[in-house]
Amino acid sequence: MSIRENFSDADMDQWLNDNRVTEIECLVPDLTGVARGKILPRAKFTQDRGMRIPEAVLGMTVTGNYPTEDPAYDRAISNTDRDMILRADPGSITTVPWAIDPTAQVIHDCYFADGTLVDFAPRSVLRRVLKLYADKGWQPIVGPELEFYLTEKNIDPNLPLRAPVGRSGRAETTRQVYSIDAVNEFDPLFEDIYDYCALMNLDVDTLIHETGAGQMGLNFQHGDALALADNVFYFKRTLREAALKHHMYATFMAKPMGGEPGSAMHVHQSVSDAVTGRNIFTLADGSPSPRFRHYIGGLQRYTPAAMAILAPYVNSYRRIVRHTAAPINVQWGMDNRTVGFRIPISGVEQRRVENRIIGADANPYLGIAVTLACGYLGLIDQLEPTPMYNGSAYDHFYELPQGLPQALTLLRQEDRLRDVLGERFVDVYTAIKELEHQEFMTVISPWEREHLLLHV
Repeated sequence: MSIRENFSDADMDQWLNDNRVTEIECLVPDLTGVARGKILPRAKFTQDRGMRIPEAVLGMTVTGNYPTEDPAYDRAISNTDRDMILRADPGSITTVPWAIDPTAQVIHDCYFADGTLVDFAPRSVLRRVLKLYADKGWQPIVGPELEFYLTEKNIDPNLPLRAPVGRSGRAETTRQVYSIDAVNEFDPLFEDIYDYCALMNLDVDTLIHETGAGQMGLNFQHGDALALADNVFYFKRTLREAALKHHMYATFMAKPMGGEPGSAMHVHQSVSDAVTGRNIFTLADGSPSPRFRHYIGGLQRYTPAAMAILAPYVNSYRRIVRHTAAPINVQWGMDNRTVGFRIPISGVEQRRVENRIIGADANPYLGIAVTLACGYLGLIDQLEPTPMYNGSAYDHFYELPQGLPQALTLLRQEDRLRDVLGERFVDVYTAIKELEHQEFMTVISPWEREHLLLHV
């Protein structure tokens, strides 16, 4: 559920007064997952005020440019630079624990002047998918697991990232997977993170050390898909701020360091009957239901076309490499971390699928929306999965696109996903990602200078 379940506008107003808030950060998650918006004094913040920002704010590349020469983009986004109307979601309001003065932050939904949701806004895309489930009497349940790296501050982007120095005065040089002592190296930072999350009502769970040097992972308690996307959005912001306080960076790049594993956002997902609350993946006798198979079949069928959303940057595909703790396939298996879709060992009411393909760099709203969309299409079309995979799938052939251009082509060609996610969203999103790739291609990498400068 939301951070503050069933909060009304009046409840939000009272909360602001009770907490003596003097300033409010009005946030809109853009397509990259960056927090856009405005900062207002408390006296100026009301729902009736109808705060506005330009529609084009949701149509930027990660570098801040616009694909204005793309015909589909031009049809989707007004060339008059018109405004969107923002409306706060009262249930998302929470404190900004690192602020000096009493400050709140609240996530806003974006509307056109006619009162309809801006359909290419990330939150709107997720709402669209969730409505398809609700129309069938279903409620998706998700549980994200988010990996990230802590690094030394790096103010020169030409230099490689390095693991940070912990309280011992030394940086990690060896793999410390699941090491408690390695996590304790950064106790002051993680104490702040847990304190911040408690103040914000973010329901975080287990913290572990992952495989890479300075790589950590955090689990979220399972729940409502929109609320969990909000939590991940807030957590990314919170972690970056906490790391800066401790003179470190926290990064969700999919592959920030050469020679180290990439970072993922694994999403556990199941579907409940909205009336009974029962898991539709399980029959009355406790056995897997046909719908469980169909959901997996949908993930297998449509995930390759969804990769431009699940792996949204050129850097994302550096993670999708054989034998680097990331799947290169759409196989499924029981308690098998080498496949794209793992079935964890669980009780029959907790039967679920873990999508291990999604990168930590994915926009949480869009990543959750598109994996649910793939499963939804499997349920609707009653798609059958391949046989369960046994053994290591790292040696299996590639079933996922190996670069952003190929992924964008697959997304544009997949009409079924376009229908579920929204035509205008797909047009805007693919135009932005194509421009990002063009920008990347103008940059010459150190590898090219090292191996091609004098040898070709």
